[in-house]
Amino acid sequence: MEEGRRLQRIGRTSKDPVRLRRAIVVLMSAQGQPVKNITSLPRVGEDYVRDVIHAFNERGFDALDPKWSGGRPKTISDQVRERICLIARTSPADWGIAAFSTWSLTKLAEHLVKHRVVTAVSRETLRRILREGKVSWQTTTTWKSSTDPAFIAKMHRVLELYDAPPADGRVVCVDEFGPLNLQPRKGKAWRPVRSPRRLRATYNRFDGVMHMLAALDLATGKIYYRIRKRKRWLEFLGLLKTLRAPWPGEKLYVVLDNFSPHKHPNVRAWAAVNQVELVFLPTYGSWLNWIEAEFAALRYFAPNGTDHHSHDEQNAAIGAYIRWHNARAEPKTNFAPDSPIRTWTDYPAKAA
Repeated sequence: MEEGRRLQRIGRTSKDPVRLRRAIVVLMSAQGQPVKNITSLPRVGEDYVRDVIHAFNERGFDALDPKWSGGRPKTISDQVRERICLIARTSPADWGIAAFSTWSLTKLAEHLVKHRVVTAVSRETLRRILREGKVSWQTTTTWKSSTDPAFIAKMHRVLELYDAPPADGRVVCVDEFGPLNLQPRKGKAWRPVRSPRRLRATYNRFDGVMHMLAALDLATGKIYYRIRKRKRWLEFLGLLKTLRAPWPGEKLYVVLDNFSPHKHPNVRAWAAVNQVELVFLPTYGSWLNWIEAEFAALRYFAPNGTDHHSHDEQNAAIGAYIRWHNARAEPKTNFAPDSPIRTWTDYPAKAA
């Protein structure tokens, strides 16, 4: 009787379909139902019914639990899987194939079969092998080498300012953001599946473009900016004067790139007499400018995904983001602490 009540509870509460089906078979057998009648309810074969009943008689309720096996053994060995990943990371040109420059899963599968790496492999199996081998489909990136003979010295100077700001002043990173066109910009947003937000594809530049000149104060993490129609030395000098006003007793160490307005004689002359040191980055080394990371976030959250129809509207959106950022800003520390640049003693000829 106790076993019967327990089987009834399993039949009412079990969420495992295998356990539920086996419990029903045993319960119907205990009620005196013949094997032929039992097969009609759970829709199973007679041999299955007999196996379940015999197993229950031998092992009790433990026989109701499914015993999942490890599945079908691998038909492709680990050594072959590693070789497939290595081949996928090569170019078809390395194999004398001039018809295409990159592998598709179909082309890669045909190549593997042709060279007898495997006898046959499906695209889905190939996709799983590459995923398990940590080989993914990635966009090619570019690398622009610097021709600056003083690259290492300039880089170390910038890193020194980031790691240990001088006690007599503060470090400020300056750069330009833009041009700010009035155009629809691609972005990302949460949307129903297969229902992306759509923006117009055509636009004009009748209203011209604008430029944002911005500065990142590492001591506070705040961004200071101004938006102007042009970005000549006059506009840049105006930004420097704006930065000079809040900290009259401190020297400013301004990290910036080699854009020609930054090096204008009038800018250099003003900086020399106003306790402003212009710290120039090595050529093609804008990635050393800490403000670039802030620009990436600004671009992602403010202009991207928008379609502003006036500069006032677009400028207001940028200003709103920067106010939000400044309200949560914290001092900037630990610039690329684990990057290989920390160990460079000479400039590499190309990307690692």
